Amino acid sequence: MKLIIAIVQDEDSSRLISALMNEGFSVTKLATTGGFLRAGNTTLLLGVDDAQMNAALAVIEKICKSRKQIAASPSPIAGGNSATGSYVPYPIEVVVGGATVFVLGVEQFTKF
Repeated sequence: MKLIIAIVQDEDSSRLISALMNEGFSVTKLATTGGFLRAGNTTLLLGVDDAQMNAALAVIEKICKSRKQIAASPSPIAGGNSATGSYVPYPIEVVVGGATVFVLGVEQFTKF
């Protein structure tokens, strides 16, 4: 048995959960926040049999595509410093989406 931990962008989470449930996977959803863009993420937990792992990963890969997005990035004001918090946001292009996936072996699984 495997535990799949998939961290996905909020924008992809509803479609991914629906697709996984349509394929018969049980999913637990956790609201999380990313560190880089400080944007909302969703962390999904799936317990799957070894034989189902590749099918679950294929669904995640199909739904969660990377894309470019414009985001505000802090930039120090001329003469300011980070200690005083003198920052002005300016737009930068970043790649978002996709999925970060961890697959862990599960020694025991019990459902009550």
